[in-house]
Amino acid sequence: MNRRAFLRQGLAAAALTRAGSIVSASLPDAACRFTSDDPVLSRAWNQALATLARNIVTMPSYRRPVLTEGSVYHGVWLECAPQEGLVYSAWQPEIARNNHTVFFDLQRADGYLPCAVKTSGVEHSQLQIVVPIAATAWELAQQTGDEALLQQAYHAASRYDAWLMRYRNTRGTGLIEAFCTFDTGQDNSPRWKGVPNQCRDKDARLCPRVAGLPRLCPDLSATAYGSRTALAAMARALGRGAESDRWLESAQHIRELILRYLYSPDDGAFYDLDASSHFVRIRSVAIPRVLGEHVVDQRTFDHIYALQMHNPRAFWAPYPFPSIALDDPAFVRPIPRNSWGGAAQALTALRAPRWMEHYGRPADLACLMQRWIEAITRHVEFRQQMDPLTGNFTESDPGGYSPAALVFLDFLWRLHGVRAEGGLIEWNLRSPRGRSAIFTRKMTGGTAEILYRGETATLRWRGKTLATVRGTCRLVTGRQGRFLRAVGTAQENSTVSVTFPGGPKSTLHLQPNRSIPWPLAPGQQTL
Repeated sequence: MNRRAFLRQGLAAAALTRAGSIVSASLPDAACRFTSDDPVLSRAWNQALATLARNIVTMPSYRRPVLTEGSVYHGVWLECAPQEGLVYSAWQPEIARNNHTVFFDLQRADGYLPCAVKTSGVEHSQLQIVVPIAATAWELAQQTGDEALLQQAYHAASRYDAWLMRYRNTRGTGLIEAFCTFDTGQDNSPRWKGVPNQCRDKDARLCPRVAGLPRLCPDLSATAYGSRTALAAMARALGRGAESDRWLESAQHIRELILRYLYSPDDGAFYDLDASSHFVRIRSVAIPRVLGEHVVDQRTFDHIYALQMHNPRAFWAPYPFPSIALDDPAFVRPIPRNSWGGAAQALTALRAPRWMEHYGRPADLACLMQRWIEAITRHVEFRQQMDPLTGNFTESDPGGYSPAALVFLDFLWRLHGVRAEGGLIEWNLRSPRGRSAIFTRKMTGGTAEILYRGETATLRWRGKTLATVRGTCRLVTGRQGRFLRAVGTAQENSTVSVTFPGGPKSTLHLQPNRSIPWPLAPGQQTL
């Protein structure tokens, strides 16, 4: 995509993005509205929005408002705040922008991005990277047509990549090294037993003098891979073709290194490699973090998914995903507060759509989302983590934890609502607890709406009824209302009936996770 095409695409979506897309009744110009006769869902929805509103603050070092982690975490962290801002762009796009520029504006002269910006100050004591800020900034810039953000993100992320290669490639392998526990944001994880929380002298350039360090890390390296692929796309949009090619080459290089040195095909897992070139064989959420950047091909993913992520003895717990595999001897019990030693973390859940959709597991993602909504609505306190076996949250988080509130809002909409995906419209059809509900979204070209009455959903586009649907599935249409495909999002084989105005009817037989083209004519059976 060149710069002119980028601006055309962004300007077309700008009206929607400025308005926001899922908001409470307190925002009358909302682009999205949700109403329901279900008191449980309505209460949780309103409390989630209120929690996020309370967690928007300004910092002494950055005077524009940002969405903080909330609860006991008084600030924004590089590993999560940009993605949280991107999810929150559906409500307040200016907050989403600020959750990126807070790091860009405070970037050091040597290229280092702050690991955290807190009410107590700016911190430089670790990396704290997971979801690449380059990737979320690129997606946000595309949504809004914000060329200034695109330019700033490209230069800042380029300089940060150079910093990582200068200070976190001390072994000369080309992979990203971890110096401390907080580099990956996995507090109290057995993965980092015996390793200091922060870098020496609280300087991210200095490795503690501890046996086994520095480590080559699959998830930190995957973050660099995801950043480089985003930088390649940004360079293309900015008309820098040669730079785009170089970013793609460097991304492919680190991808090959991850798979060659940090992946164990025998058990379908990614591991750290310590300073003696030995695997640290603890199966942690480093695995889905690598998947989140789409490092592996589909065949390798299927192998990892079967052995680890969808294995009920490992990561496919009743409430996915534990931060350490259930059958790993290192799993920590009982589960303490703020523990990446086993608890299912809201941050891991919020990141799941980034890879489960990419690798074609929408039905499994729907199962995960349902379990998290079920657990959250039992408490409606928006806590950080829960027991992956029981769904019980471990401790109250005073004030409410932003990632958990975003999990609820994002997941409810992904399960039951209508979403804009590029030039297409995604209708996610699943009766919310068998009750009446309305999901409305204004988007470029018109307003889309799903009206639920019990088990029946009516799809409306630009004021006209497209179809009435019974059954669980995802339907995808173009902006002209033409049906393009159907996706199985139920956990079992399902039959879906689609009735069109005037009487024609299609019956779809859908398998979980399978996408099929739309029938050629109304009434045709699709197998």
